[in-house]
Amino acid sequence: MPKYSLENIHNIVLLSHGGAGKTSLSEAMLFNAGVINRLGKVDDGSSTSDYDPDEAKRRISINLSILPLTWKERKINVLDAPGYADFVGEVKAGMRVSEGAIIAVCAASGVEVGTEMVWNYCEEAKLPRLVYINKMDRENADFFKAVDEIKSRLGGRCHPMQITIGSQKSFEGVVDLLTMKAYTGSPTKEVDVPDSVKAQAESYREKLVEAIAEVDDKLIEKYLGGEQLSLEELTKALKQGVASGKIVPILAGSALQNIAVNRVLDAIFDYIPLAKEQKVSTDKGDIDASETAPLAALVFKTTADPYVGKLTYFRVYNGVFTSNSQAYNANQGSPERIGQLYFIRGKNQEPTTEVRAGDIGAVAKLGVTATGDTLCAQDKQSKITPIVFPSPIFREAVYPKSKADIDKMGSALTRLTEEDPTLTVHREQGTGETILSGMGDSHLSVAAEKMQRKFGVNVELAIPKVPYRETITMPSKAEYKHKKQSGGHGQYGHVLLELEPKADRSPCEFDERVVGGSVPRNYIPAVEKGVVEAYSEGCLCGYPVIGVKATLYDGSFHPVDSSEICFKIAGAGAFKKGLAEGHPILLEPIMNLKVTVPNDLTGDIISDLNTKRARVMGMNPEGGINVIDAQVPLAEIQRYSIDLKSMTQGRANYTMEFDHYEEVPSNITQKLVAQKQAEKAE
Repeated sequence: MPKYSLENIHNIVLLSHGGAGKTSLSEAMLFNAGVINRLGKVDDGSSTSDYDPDEAKRRISINLSILPLTWKERKINVLDAPGYADFVGEVKAGMRVSEGAIIAVCAASGVEVGTEMVWNYCEEAKLPRLVYINKMDRENADFFKAVDEIKSRLGGRCHPMQITIGSQKSFEGVVDLLTMKAYTGSPTKEVDVPDSVKAQAESYREKLVEAIAEVDDKLIEKYLGGEQLSLEELTKALKQGVASGKIVPILAGSALQNIAVNRVLDAIFDYIPLAKEQKVSTDKGDIDASETAPLAALVFKTTADPYVGKLTYFRVYNGVFTSNSQAYNANQGSPERIGQLYFIRGKNQEPTTEVRAGDIGAVAKLGVTATGDTLCAQDKQSKITPIVFPSPIFREAVYPKSKADIDKMGSALTRLTEEDPTLTVHREQGTGETILSGMGDSHLSVAAEKMQRKFGVNVELAIPKVPYRETITMPSKAEYKHKKQSGGHGQYGHVLLELEPKADRSPCEFDERVVGGSVPRNYIPAVEKGVVEAYSEGCLCGYPVIGVKATLYDGSFHPVDSSEICFKIAGAGAFKKGLAEGHPILLEPIMNLKVTVPNDLTGDIISDLNTKRARVMGMNPEGGINVIDAQVPLAEIQRYSIDLKSMTQGRANYTMEFDHYEEVPSNITQKLVAQKQAEKAE
């Protein structure tokens, strides 16, 4: 395989709302570049990009796929990212290692929720982009309507660089407004502009030329002076405009029919920045990418394969990565032995001796390296700014289906979270459940299927139990005497505790003020141990106790029969007794909820929050959207991801985090206590 340098590599990520045809576009690109000899289809699972069994089954992209191809003697690494919001981690990873993006829009559906979402991600990352209006052959396809929607929803910087010839069944091709040449058919041929669209093309060309001229002061002077701008001047200024984000060209075509897809490849070649034109963001500031500098590569994706083991995907920013070498993991502070390197295309791995700066590769079986880590030269260490992944918002409890699954579940969950940084796992104290958190219900159901398919672990997902806590509302005093007499040594431990509620409901605390040696000093740690163990189970429903200060103030001992275990038992007994007498209550977790919602849906969201015992703390309007801040009991928003999606058709999103514990209303407490008693009776 030829070696490509920084001057000859483009990395571009394909983004869109689910179903706009990114995968079909990537397939047509591979076909036109001669990488594959037949066009695969998403619907029958034969595309190069969607090779995962979960993707073939659901007919959607779930994983980020790397699809290298060669066009006009340049290497283009096409990264096909999922379109569904639940798999946003893969989108963020793909964007982080790309110099540009193509945002696909369906010609029939126009700008959708996911389109706006990925557009906003590109804005945050300042990523140069093109918009591609796909599916021009579909029923109801309307290029000019889609353009108007793109301009109104995504901004006036978007300008058609092509217009279409026909649409729906009569779609033939496109007119390039810079060259004023038409491209029709499949395979696409260059022809003269048909008379039927000539006037329209000239009108749109005038607007495009004006927008390009505004990028450069000299050009705008020339343009306003009535001079003709050459194709070379326009192309150069358009490249500058795309790189700076001042212009976003709009292209069109049909990926499925492979009409005008070559023009997309040409646009990447002409206008998307090269790998050498991107600065490398490190802990030492922004630096220029270079092949001669010491090695620096960012790990952006990890997959767990039951046969190959861990496969680590990386983008080299500086230097040359070679097979069978050593690298240093700057984040973990540990050397890594590098085995065989690969170039990846879909599911295929092509062995290579080296991966040069600007390019993307993979390596198997690394020991400590995780997504976001930097692999570098040990004598010239640097850390590339890692990828910022969103925090999980949807939780479900994971239960193994059989005894055999119990042993394997822990390691399978660990491998899954290595593979996907937007998944987290923890054990919930008080309920004893294993909680898997992710970006939505589809995300977690795909994770469960992956566990079964990759690691042979069958699990069930369920709504988690709410991690309630218990506390007291009144100070109380309790005495507990542990006394047993049998043949030989007896058992004796006598403890008096004072319990008082802590106003801030912080973790429990133990103190002592024993005077006169009524409890010998060597037994006080045993009393504390017994009290601390008793924190784990309250007297109402058996939930852990918080917000109580327990003070040992008196007791007695026996010179022969007393021991540490006796005082431990007495400490636990006194604490439980004191809890029951301190007017115990149940506490529930209250979450800070931040909902970002379009203005027209704000009323619906607030009405719904009011039915969920929420307190709306404030609203901040921000250009057509509202950010609602509220505090809501966790018990009410366990399925909020699903509720919000159905109420807003996916146009709103939210984040939530734990804030504090608050008393459960008495009617709900009664229900929970009755439920617990019924469970015990069973």
